[in-house]
Amino acid sequence: MTARSIMLLGTSSHVGKSLLTAALCRIFAQEGYRVAPFKSQNMSLNSAVTHEGLEIGRAQALQAEAACILPSVHMNPILLKPSGSMTSQIVVHGKIWGNLSAADYHLRRVSELFPLVCESYQTLASQNDVIVLEGAGSPAEINLKSQDIVNMRMAEFADASCILIGDIDRGGVFASLLGTVELLEFHERARIAGFIINRFRGDVKLLEPGIRMIEDRLGKPCIGVVPYIPGLSLDEEDSLGLPDLDSQPNLSWQPSNDPSRRLRIAVIALPSFSNFTDFDALNAEPCVSLQFCRTPDQLGGADVIIIPGSKQTADDLLWMRSQNIDTAILSYADTCLIVGICGGMQILGTEIADPLKMESASTINGLGLLAIRTSMQPNKMTRISYGHLLTPSLFGQPVTSTSVSGYEIHIGETEYLDGAAPFARLANERGDNPFLDGCITDRGNVFGTYLHGIFDADDFRHSFLAAARKFCHLSAPQKLENWKQRREQSLNRLAATVRDSIDLTKIFDLTGLAYREELHKKEQH
Repeated sequence: MTARSIMLLGTSSHVGKSLLTAALCRIFAQEGYRVAPFKSQNMSLNSAVTHEGLEIGRAQALQAEAACILPSVHMNPILLKPSGSMTSQIVVHGKIWGNLSAADYHLRRVSELFPLVCESYQTLASQNDVIVLEGAGSPAEINLKSQDIVNMRMAEFADASCILIGDIDRGGVFASLLGTVELLEFHERARIAGFIINRFRGDVKLLEPGIRMIEDRLGKPCIGVVPYIPGLSLDEEDSLGLPDLDSQPNLSWQPSNDPSRRLRIAVIALPSFSNFTDFDALNAEPCVSLQFCRTPDQLGGADVIIIPGSKQTADDLLWMRSQNIDTAILSYADTCLIVGICGGMQILGTEIADPLKMESASTINGLGLLAIRTSMQPNKMTRISYGHLLTPSLFGQPVTSTSVSGYEIHIGETEYLDGAAPFARLANERGDNPFLDGCITDRGNVFGTYLHGIFDADDFRHSFLAAARKFCHLSAPQKLENWKQRREQSLNRLAATVRDSIDLTKIFDLTGLAYREELHKKEQH
């Protein structure tokens, strides 16, 4: 191993470790160092596909983007994808390794997998100057600590100095910092080089007495206070990033005859909703009003209904039926635009068969809006694909661009039935072995695709919105977003905010790398 290392730990899940890791990756890259992110074990239904066709956590793909490098399976060697009933699909080095209960995984399998984690870390360390490691949850989960391979054990293997992150926006930040450190073993506490308070709102001077007191109690310095950063168009790691739909009032759009109003897009918030970042780019468009919906009433007034990806497609279809959402969708099929992404496309078909009981114990009838049939199979398809629509139109409206791109993550094999029309023709980056994807109705108001991330490409998203608005007798959009540019600006804004908020000299000293502090001071002036 040649790379230096630093690790970000959290007092709990969702305290901002992923984005702060991305920020440090961008800062090290801006300083001219070869940097890579690393998280040994991730639990998330938000995943991405590397260029080798291997599956990793979406957060690590974002961190690679921040580091200005391609994502690698070694950045996230173990991905746990919850499957319900206290079981998870275990993805190791980008491929399905097995389906295990939480107890079986933690008590019997973790030690078996840790050597593979170490191999991945060593691979990255041999290729980079610095590795920014991210922990998971809290390092002080004392009931799981003996089998924890993502926090202190990984820090010890990488010989990493650790920074503890606390989220003041959640409340109780000082207690959570103190409690976390107190629950660590003495030798583990020695690895904690300091702490960062994240998502602060207000006058930092009012926080300083508490910072001084907790520094004295911990015997650790505060390395910085990072403010809450609104409007970052960056991926959330897991469903904690979604709004609390159960506590929201019934949402509905009010009737309007204004042709310039926003296009109303309803995304069904399935219980096993996967890759909800598929809709970030749509949600960022000023001509769109997007809502995540869980009741039939919330679909009222929608122009477009999207059924997203699902980790448990059959179960989610049964849930839709229990909520009468399927009936609502069918009733809107003649007047609405309906789209299915991955598992959502499977739900729109006539049937979902599961002969090997991968997700369900029986064959289930779909909504029947697309002439396709899906059979679940043990091998997962993971690939990045590019191609074109098979017709130069969407929703019966001509489009200026027919290019599509995205990535596939699914275990179902879908066959076309009589009368089915494929949606697109795709291939890999080299154009090898072209294949058909998705399905679209004759009228064009219902289509499905296996492509996650299809809305991230500006040309397709803009064509989609223009066609949808025209179908709904709305005026053309006045302004459209450049999503790639917006993400890059967000990463740079995140990095700049963190630069201004933490002691970077301390961070670089911990890695033994030089930080050109005086140069940045001159640039600011």
